[in-house]
Order: sequence, then C-alpha cells, then structure tokens
Amino acid sequence: MKPCILLIEDDGDMRELVAGHLEHSGFDVQRAEDGIKGQALALQYTPDLVLLDLMLPKVDGLTLCQRLRRDERTSNIPVLMLTALGSTKDKVSGFNSGADDYLAKPFDLEELLVRIKALLRRSDRAPLSTKHNEILSYGCLTLVPERFEAIWFDEPVRLTHLEFELLHCLLQRHGQTVAPSLILKEVWGYEPDDDIETIRVHVRHLRTKLEPDPRKPRFIKTVYGAGYCLELPSGAHEEELGRLVQQARDTRRTAA
Repeated sequence: MKPCILLIEDDGDMRELVAGHLEHSGFDVQRAEDGIKGQALALQYTPDLVLLDLMLPKVDGLTLCQRLRRDERTSNIPVLMLTALGSTKDKVSGFNSGADDYLAKPFDLEELLVRIKALLRRSDRAPLSTKHNEILSYGCLTLVPERFEAIWFDEPVRLTHLEFELLHCLLQRHGQTVAPSLILKEVWGYEPDDDIETIRVHVRHLRTKLEPDPRKPRFIKTVYGAGYCLELPSGAHEEELGRLVQQARDTRRTAA
C-alpha cells in the first residue's frame, strides 16, 4: 500500500501543487482546506504523516496540532508544519504545539520530499529491541520502543516519537557530550543546516517530563558550545535523586 499523507492547506494552488508532486512520487494524498476538515480526515484515515499549514481557517494549525497530539488515535502521527512564518519564535511555537518538523515557505518540493521520507523512516523504523548492539537500559532509565515509553525511576513516561529518538540517541552515548550535528543526523534523519533551536525545544520537552526541576537540569545537561550530555546516577545518589523525581511527580499531580 502507498503511504498516506494528509495535506491540510487552505491555498488551493499550493495544495494542488504539493499534492500532485507527492502523488507523482508514490504517495496517496488526502486534501483538506481548513482545520475542521483536516481533523476529521485525520481521524478517518489515520494517515502516515500530516502536512499542516499554520495559517488555516476555522481552526489554526497550532491548535489543530495540539488536538492531534492529545487524541490517542492520532498522537503518534508525524506532523510536518508548512508555513510562511519562518522566524525562530514561530518555529518554537510549532514545535511546542507538537510538530515533528517545520518547513518555511517558499520551499523546494524536493526538500519537502526529503523531509517527508526522513519522518516516515523514523516512525516506521524497526523496534530497537531487534538491534542487539543498542543500549535500551541504564540504571533508572529503560526505553520501551514498542510503546515509545521511558520507564523512569520505576514509572512509565509517554514520549513522542521524536522525544524517544532523541533520548535514545543520548542514551547510546551516556556520559558523553553529543554534538548537535550528530543529534540532527540521527534523530531527524538529515542535516537541516545545524538548526540548534530545533534541538533546544525538544530537549526542553524531555526535561519537562524527566527532570525534577527543568530549569536546573540534573540529567540532560547542556555542554555549552559542544552539545548535550545524558548523565544518569548510580548507587546512593540514584536513591536520593529518585526521591526528588517522585516529589516532583507528586507536586505536578496535585497541581493538575
């Protein structure tokens, strides 16, 4: 079967241009011209990937992306945001809403195709447990690829595909500084011009889920000018930090 792509774009000419190119490249394309129809088609077809314009009538792209992420039926579908707003602030807003990648208009159709294929490769990759040389567990952290979860101090933490891949990339090199260029290549599947802000946003998301205090990270550390380092505790130090993590969990649950 052909991979199914849902294209949500209100500009008719752009919609047909992109859809025609993707169909010629071997994809099945469903089209929507506004956010409401886009959400309905996402639930109807559960596509392999969503191409989502930011400026949409009825329901805007940021809101729609958040809705897709909250719904279990669509939460793991890769989302590539297409928009004329290309500033760093706009990119951060897109990633914070749950987008996996971001492409500013005008864009080259071949670059769009490369990014789509990279996202599809990542979402369709073989379970990590089949790769015997992969590290899936260290101390208080265990990755569960079948569910895209992290068992973190004995409790499951749900991750997006991209967050899972990023954490796995760091876990493979536990205790080492991992350069942004390597993270981009392994996690995103291509090298998008050393887009450091892309990594920063997703590291921040991971810290929110794993760190007792995301503003003062103890586990996912920034090595300024060099990259990121995952440092996991052991022994008595692990017990101490485990109590801090549990206290933070309890506080968040009470606040919710």
